[in-house]
Amino acid sequence: MPRPDQMPKPPIPVHIVTGFLGSGKSSFIKSLIRYKPSNERWAILINEFGQVGIDQALFESRDDVVVKGLPGGCMCCQLAFVLQAGLVNLLHRSRPDRLLIEPSGLGHPAGLLDVLRSDSFKGALTLSEVIVLLDPRRMHDDRALQHETFRDQLALADGVVLSMTDIASQQQIQAAQDYVGGLWPAKRWLRNGRFMTIEQFLQPGAHWQDEVKRPEAHRLKGTGQVLMLDAYDYRQPKPGKPVHDEGESLGFASHGWRWHPDDVFDLDRLTRGIDDLPGDIRLKGIWHTTVGWKSLNRSQGYLALEDVAWRRDSRVELIGQRLPEADALESMWQQCRIAGPC
Repeated sequence: MPRPDQMPKPPIPVHIVTGFLGSGKSSFIKSLIRYKPSNERWAILINEFGQVGIDQALFESRDDVVVKGLPGGCMCCQLAFVLQAGLVNLLHRSRPDRLLIEPSGLGHPAGLLDVLRSDSFKGALTLSEVIVLLDPRRMHDDRALQHETFRDQLALADGVVLSMTDIASQQQIQAAQDYVGGLWPAKRWLRNGRFMTIEQFLQPGAHWQDEVKRPEAHRLKGTGQVLMLDAYDYRQPKPGKPVHDEGESLGFASHGWRWHPDDVFDLDRLTRGIDDLPGDIRLKGIWHTTVGWKSLNRSQGYLALEDVAWRRDSRVELIGQRLPEADALESMWQQCRIAGPC
């Protein structure tokens, strides 16, 4: 009889948490972590469309949850080869009992499913469920409703979470419920991001989608070159001299900045400057402010402010189909900065 350490290990269940830009995916995952079974070790892989990487910085460090970021594009297509190598590396180093993956809000999950079902992970991973977060306010946004990725994320999902219900109207919530109710196959509901027990969310599901036709923009791309998950170049900013990154794909552009942790920003100036930006711009930021370290998260014109434990640097990411010029944005950020530590 083989020893316990020689017994074959069961495949690791994988939960995909997807949703369009600003739907609250990271907040939902953080709420799951609060109810995580104490005997499980989780690995969380977060893909961001922008270059800077905001979401992984919002997770508090702990021994039983490993969080890794994959910024700079859509891992469902452009970064598929990086994803495969990075997953192997992450699973080997962290040896999790469960894996949660958050694709970019512009990501088409079919490409991710292809990677997870490839021979590289056969017997090592098992797809438990694809959950999509739906912001009911999108029901009045024709650009989202007509966006192929938005529709396909919902079509591919096994379960649906209505997010942002505290700032959505009853009419928008009803429209979202009617929209999802008309989808086939029927979706499992996790209303308002709440579920009866953590077991209900973590129970194995049966993902029904075997073959999915993806838009041309989401076809797998690359030369076959394998990169490591953490291989993107981190450039340490100097005091008063931010590092700027930008990118563009899938019809959207991104601008991102990082500042030295000793740079301090006036919170009132920041919020006024962000409020003056066009309403369709998605913004995520972490700032060392005059009242401590804060996250500022704007989606659909609504700005949320929270305390954060992150201290490595201040950083912000803007995503949109049309963005102001980088020089004008950087000038605005500099006007919000005060001289030296507060």
